[in-house]
Amino acid sequence: MDNPRHDRLTVVVAACNEAEALPLLHPRIRAALAGIAGLQAGVLYVDDGSRDDTWRVLQDLAASDPQVALLRLSRNFGKEAALTAGLDRVGQGAAMILDADGQDPPELIPEFVARWREGWDDVYGTRIEREGDGWVRRGAAAVFYRLIGRLSPTPVPADTGDYRLLSPRALAALRQLRERHRFMKGLFGWIGFRRVALPYRRSPRLAGRSKFGLWRLWNFALEGITSFSTAPLRVATYIGLLSALAAFVGGVAIMAKTLVWGDRVAGWPTMMVVILFLGGVQLIALGLIGEYLGRLYDEAKQRPLYLVDAWHPAAAGVSFAQEQPADGGAHAHGTSTAGRQAG
Repeated sequence: MDNPRHDRLTVVVAACNEAEALPLLHPRIRAALAGIAGLQAGVLYVDDGSRDDTWRVLQDLAASDPQVALLRLSRNFGKEAALTAGLDRVGQGAAMILDADGQDPPELIPEFVARWREGWDDVYGTRIEREGDGWVRRGAAAVFYRLIGRLSPTPVPADTGDYRLLSPRALAALRQLRERHRFMKGLFGWIGFRRVALPYRRSPRLAGRSKFGLWRLWNFALEGITSFSTAPLRVATYIGLLSALAAFVGGVAIMAKTLVWGDRVAGWPTMMVVILFLGGVQLIALGLIGEYLGRLYDEAKQRPLYLVDAWHPAAAGVSFAQEQPADGGAHAHGTSTAGRQAG
């Protein structure tokens, strides 16, 4: 059952090469949390294998704020795995997910908490405006969300990212999902429970440049579609059936033409176009099958979702979990330096 208490919250921030943005973001988070009455709150930063000064910046923040906890992964595992690592560490209360670039305003945290205290389990931010994004990026995002909304039976709200608050029972349910290819927006929708949207305007980045170019966004979209829908395989089947039907109709037409007008020399260009078209359709179908088989291959290996290099629990504030979900990764945390470097 859900914990009826609504007095504990952990803000989870996954960061990769965000040394410039984090010093600007943290004071805004602390100011937002300070304005919420009756809430014991802490901030958990996850360093996802940064190559700049992100870890040093996070250590400075933890040294000056006893309610800051730090988790450093052994390498860059990707944003989805970093978020999972952070949410796994939330021991009690709810979790609020923020991006490290500051585009999702921390000033709205009190509104998320208010919705949670009303009884909602998943309070998610829905963008009504995307400042700082070009028209290509905005258009691609709009197409992706509407496409996956139609293809996937799992509800994935349009224009909604990871900016959300999850109740304790939503977190407990999410920890049971240990698949290796993690499309978090789909996982949030899959667990269900009571959900409500909170509209907001997304701001430009505080500093630096986005780590998600168009190519990474394309691969991310492919990950989401293949993780939560088998529609591409079904489309390939339909294309194959239509191609076979067209070939049958064409064959009958050629036979009728031969019987009526005789057999004249067939056009070589037409034949090559047909061969190349059918070969392309077959390669596309094989590629789709390969995408799904590759995911089965990764799942079968049962590797840990992430490895921990260093763990610094907060000196004060909310408590953090020490036991990790049994996902084949219990030994993955054996390298954790929690006992030696707790600060």
